[in-house]
Amino acid sequence: MPDREELRRNVLADAIKDRVLQGIMDGSYPAGSRIMETRLAKDFDISQAPVREALRGLQALGVVEITPFRGARVRWPTRGELIEAYVVRSEVEALGARLAMKRMTDDELGELLEYGNKMQEAARVGDGHEVATADASFHGRLIELAGNGALERVWRSLEPFSRTYITLVAPGADPHWTADLHGPMLAALRARDSRALVRAVRHHFAEAGSNLASRWTDPPLEDDDHAAAAKRRNHQ
Repeated sequence: MPDREELRRNVLADAIKDRVLQGIMDGSYPAGSRIMETRLAKDFDISQAPVREALRGLQALGVVEITPFRGARVRWPTRGELIEAYVVRSEVEALGARLAMKRMTDDELGELLEYGNKMQEAARVGDGHEVATADASFHGRLIELAGNGALERVWRSLEPFSRTYITLVAPGADPHWTADLHGPMLAALRARDSRALVRAVRHHFAEAGSNLASRWTDPPLEDDDHAAAAKRRNHQ
């Protein structure tokens, strides 16, 4: 059985992980930026042990990478990784949409439609960050309304990885395009048409994935990566 100190460390690690993850997702820690253990420990006024544990948890989520002697940094995924995540999210959210439609109340439907309104209002004033926030809230609420804990856990394991980079970091993001992309889903929701909603969700992710592929730049190689690439070429 864990002792009191171990429990305290685990609670602190979870709190730090959540705080840093929020910072990554709101752009405070951009892709490629370093996350200093010592700085976090100082900011939270705690030892480095729970900070180290929190960073390992973020590494498991796929949003942070830890390199010996270099520390932790926010991951800059490849185009292929992001497209793969979108393919899986498409199927997860299609199932979530179908389940949610069966049990959604009028008030809950109104919540989803309001997120659509917020996206359009933010797009009109060119507020890309607010569009991204309403976008994330829309998708998250739709999954919650599915009422399936296993599905939500799978979705949440993918959502930080994809949303961080696609909505806040990818160059050339167009808030109007992002807001308008939700139109078919919102129309299907208004009609309470489950089949149309599932089709709209899949279309949404197909369009978003195609758009991302045209804009995304793979991470630059560091010195060690260049050496590894050269070694692979020499052995071909």
